[in-house]
Amino acid sequence: MATTKDYISFILDQLSGLEDITCRSMMGEYIIYYKGRIAAYVCDNRLLVKPVEAAKKYVPDGTLEPPYAGAKDMLLVEDVDSAAYLKGLFEAIYEELPEPKKKQKREKSPAKKTL
Repeated sequence: MATTKDYISFILDQLSGLEDITCRSMMGEYIIYYKGRIAAYVCDNRLLVKPVEAAKKYVPDGTLEPPYAGAKDMLLVEDVDSAAYLKGLFEAIYEELPEPKKKQKREKSPAKKTL
């Protein structure tokens, strides 16, 4: 089951108090970025954040679940009705989120000569 437009709109509205929240669609699901870093996935109408130590402390009763088959486990956040709670969670985890990977420049291969 893919995430509904209503659910992702609701989550983004809850996070609207934070600066620099962006979202990218990914095959019917969504990745949420906070200040350029991947902070959460929204899959099957569930909010899952990176399971960094700050997130585990902020959501002590949270369960670890994969966002989709074959993915690494992430921390399920069930208390999505409080914008203040979600804002605090994202602010708490930011410093522990991995930096975005730098894209490597591809070297141009020499033109092939045809005979």
